[in-house]
Amino acid sequence: MIPIKRLLSLVLTTFIVSSLTAQTNGSNSSYSRFGLGTLNDQSQGFNRGMAGVAQGFREGTQVNLKNPASYSAIDSLTFLFDAGMSMQMGRFVGQTASGHTASTRAFNASLDYVTAGMRIVKGLGLSFGFLPYSSIGYNFTVVSPVTNAVSPTAITSKTTYTGNGGLHEMYLGIGWRPFADLSIGANIGYLWSEYSHSLTQKFYEDGTASSTYNTQNSEWSSDIKTYKIDLGVQYPVRLNKDNLLTLGATASIGHRIGNDVQLIRYTSQGDTLSSKTSNAFDLPYSISAGVAWNYKNKLTLGADYTQEMWSGCRVPVSRTTNEGTEIVVSTNEYKNRHHIAVGAEYMPHPTGRKYGDRIRYKLGASYSSSYIKVNGHDGPTEYGVTAGVALPISVSTRSLINVSVEWMKRTPSVSSQIKENYFMVHLGITFNERWFAKWKLQ
Repeated sequence: MIPIKRLLSLVLTTFIVSSLTAQTNGSNSSYSRFGLGTLNDQSQGFNRGMAGVAQGFREGTQVNLKNPASYSAIDSLTFLFDAGMSMQMGRFVGQTASGHTASTRAFNASLDYVTAGMRIVKGLGLSFGFLPYSSIGYNFTVVSPVTNAVSPTAITSKTTYTGNGGLHEMYLGIGWRPFADLSIGANIGYLWSEYSHSLTQKFYEDGTASSTYNTQNSEWSSDIKTYKIDLGVQYPVRLNKDNLLTLGATASIGHRIGNDVQLIRYTSQGDTLSSKTSNAFDLPYSISAGVAWNYKNKLTLGADYTQEMWSGCRVPVSRTTNEGTEIVVSTNEYKNRHHIAVGAEYMPHPTGRKYGDRIRYKLGASYSSSYIKVNGHDGPTEYGVTAGVALPISVSTRSLINVSVEWMKRTPSVSSQIKENYFMVHLGITFNERWFAKWKLQ
């Protein structure tokens, strides 16, 4: 029989290789065209099925990167390794220029995160890892008639929008428990991007490609590199021997990103114009607070609230002037984002010897407002429902396979925006073995 650690290593290697070969932008949304893209929830396998609730979760057998204060609870003998990926199917519904309803579907897969954690000394834990911060990935075409009082032919404009990339984050974090009932922590992250948007506008006369009107092309690109700092605190309150209440909160430090954005416009005739602006982006300040109630280590209920202060943050936009189109910085394209999540986890018998005793069942629901504006209107509101299980790899190990499903809906604020529905399957594996135990030989 294959030893459990060798089997886990084989599973982890296969998992990471398959994840890295999958698409990593994680988005097919047309809304990823705006701002820094669609924001990643940064949930992990242990809380995906609970809608990402994390602020009050303090389990030493999991890496909870959403609140770095939790690292102080990591067991001294344990090395934690956690990785996850998602597969999603999206359905998009919108209106055509003639007022008819049209829909399409898309499928992709993405690497969600890779994290690790360990204890350094008593009361001091360490974590590091990789995860996406935002995703850009879209490709759609808008067809519209062009008013022309001179030509008798019907002229049509076909504009294709494409984008790729997003922000990726590598982080290093510590969690420290200076007092018996108080833990603090910090994540220091490095963000880098593949920020690329393009627009191609072609003209047709009576359905045939026009030789009179030039094809217009626009490309936006930037090489974003910056830092990210998250601070966290947790305070557990023992109500009695059966009930534990843990309060948690985090704050993210907002700041200006001092990178350039370039806009290049060119036509099929070879005419080229370029424009550049600097200090075009900001990371927002954000605060999160949450609570988790644990009953006999069997039932855990949690709730989180997050506010991200995007209003007033900078973003590059194009403006048409007498000299032509140029790229400028605007502070009126965002609004503050609010996110609420609730979740529950149930384990029948935490110390049971049967396999089914230690399966964890999870449920969750979430709501998010949008941080972007689309043509002057508020962006779509998000609603999500999740469910999942955490399956022990064997009765003798604390390592888990996390499987969850999620249904998410983006509801636009005006009928002209696109409606999006997603069904997602999340797969994660938590490697939790006593690598640092000292064995005695008799």
